[in-house]
Amino acid sequence: MSRKPTKGYFVRGQFVALGSELDLELKRELKGTDSASKTDLKRESAERQDLGEAMLGLRADLTQRLLDQGHVDDALLQALAETRRITNFEGRRRQVQYVGKLMRKLDDDDIAAIRTAITEQHQGSARETQALHLAEHWRDRLIANDDAVSDWLQAHPDTDSQQLRALVRQARKDGQPTATEVSQGLAPRHGRAYRELFQMIRAQLNRTQDEPGTAEEYPPCALKTPPA
Repeated sequence: MSRKPTKGYFVRGQFVALGSELDLELKRELKGTDSASKTDLKRESAERQDLGEAMLGLRADLTQRLLDQGHVDDALLQALAETRRITNFEGRRRQVQYVGKLMRKLDDDDIAAIRTAITEQHQGSARETQALHLAEHWRDRLIANDDAVSDWLQAHPDTDSQQLRALVRQARKDGQPTATEVSQGLAPRHGRAYRELFQMIRAQLNRTQDEPGTAEEYPPCALKTPPA
């Protein structure tokens, strides 16, 4: 009597019998691949929703650029605007999910453009913070050290030297602690010259940064420790 044919299938020219160890192993591999794909899709979906939330704080000019370049549409921008208006926690959560749904419709080029815009905004904020720290550093050095005035004028020769020296002198005078402040261990109050000196330095640094190839960082002379 002839044997009943074994049910199975071929994989790369090899016969795999249903229910065999090889069959079970292949099915486990296939299931693992499917699970990984679902995990990847879920992660990508969450990332796009997070990216949509990040767009809530994007500057108007960068948002307009994305719109002009066709990377976002009016529907997404309206959804973002509506999200900003919602204060109810649950309502906002649902709206953010809707934003994420719209984000999932964008292609890879659109997502890359949005990431670039967000990065550009963050880098701009970092540069602004660095510029403020640099201005504060120069102000404190100018008040603490006479040599710093010469260092500044050498680095920024177009500065009004008379105004600079006058502000430095007045800021030093205003910064002298009173007898009451000394007795109570209080920090001296800063007067108008202190603020005007900072504004003058900040304006000069802004002009310097606007000139190609002249953006200033902490120069070696600015890192000298002022004398006690």
